[in-house]
Amino acid sequence: MRLIPIYTWNKGIRNFDLRSKAFRKQPWAQGVILLGCVLVAMLLANLPFTKELYHNLLHTTFTLNLSSPSGGINLSIPRGMTIEGFINDILMVVFFFTVGLEIRREVAFGELSSPKKAVMPVIAAFGGVVAPALIYALVNHGTPAASGWGIPTATDIAFAVCILSVLGDKVPVSLKVFLTALAIADDLIAILVVALFYGGKINFALLLIAVLVILFTLLLRRLGEKALFPYLLLALVVWVLFYYSGIHATMSGVVMAFLIPATPRYNKAQFVHKWNKYNARFHEYDNVPDRAFPNGPQRHCIKKLGKLGRGSMEMTYVLEDGLSPWVNFLIMPLFALANAGVEIADLSFGGVSLGIILGLLVGKPLGITLTSWLAVKFKLGEMPDKATWPMFFAVACLGGIGFTMSIFVDTLSFGGNSPELMQQLRDMGKIAVLLGSVCAGVLGSVLVNVFAKIKKN
Repeated sequence: MRLIPIYTWNKGIRNFDLRSKAFRKQPWAQGVILLGCVLVAMLLANLPFTKELYHNLLHTTFTLNLSSPSGGINLSIPRGMTIEGFINDILMVVFFFTVGLEIRREVAFGELSSPKKAVMPVIAAFGGVVAPALIYALVNHGTPAASGWGIPTATDIAFAVCILSVLGDKVPVSLKVFLTALAIADDLIAILVVALFYGGKINFALLLIAVLVILFTLLLRRLGEKALFPYLLLALVVWVLFYYSGIHATMSGVVMAFLIPATPRYNKAQFVHKWNKYNARFHEYDNVPDRAFPNGPQRHCIKKLGKLGRGSMEMTYVLEDGLSPWVNFLIMPLFALANAGVEIADLSFGGVSLGIILGLLVGKPLGITLTSWLAVKFKLGEMPDKATWPMFFAVACLGGIGFTMSIFVDTLSFGGNSPELMQQLRDMGKIAVLLGSVCAGVLGSVLVNVFAKIKKN
């Protein structure tokens, strides 16, 4: 999930260059890159001269050694991890960290900041999780694939926003905001599902230590510590403890995101005072006999002003702004390359595929629409401005685009089976996620165009 500023949604696909900032800022850019990585992964996994190299590379093991110059400390974290595991268990921690930052921001200041704003998207997200899970469970009850019920419950906002951007003003802005808020709540539910149902055997001693570290972090925040380094160091410690305690390590990213202070280092009065001081000092050095601009003393003032600007923004915003390009255009594409490559020839269409496709294509829009209708009927929530129920249902269909979180849950599912059957079920699940997501995207796009044309006539 990546949140896209509302004001960029209606920009057309034009004059872009993959290397340019203009391309990276387009709301559809991440979806286009992810789709390209999916296609590349599928080709690498199925072409006869690349598939062996592709799978061997993903399963290559390595050890990250951390040692002090004196040799007194020598750690291997973790031992024998594969490249695929490194992407899923370490790089995805950064993804979940940014997701946590986004959820926290929206809860504090955005679309989930008040009960009135939050109730409709949260209810809709709950329905959009329960309905596909029930459909999957009904299809796969009593089979080895039963534990994969969490796969079709997530919404990938990157692809959904990509399609909404192409559809332009056919979709009311209020529905775009609603889908974004729904995706935030949906991701929060998906995170809880992963934490509660898809972890390993829990080592309670390590988990207790992790809780103590988290409590210490809370105390540090309570005491007013606003330097970034201590929080990042404690986040690393929590990640290691989560990794070895049996709770999926990516959850540490979400936990630590909620522990990062949201308040800036400098308040408004401090900012204005320091700004005036350095600004005045900058102009005092105009007459220094140095022909270059800025001269030496002025460069010092500019550095101080830069630090002042960063220190006057919330730490969560600074982290999110710095990490987002790496997550959007490196970590997520690597995740797609590592996890979307499955051999189509070896797969058969079974209950796991049917459950996922029906969950995404039918369960998601029905669950979102039905619970939202009930919320409006019983006056628990309000219909998005200028939205009709047919258009609402069309946008809800886009909620069936599962991709990132669905594939991530798939990589954690079916663990109670033999290694061969587990891998087969996971591969079938990935194909089903891709097919279901494509069908949901096409169905939603067609319905939006049809209902927009009907409304115009």
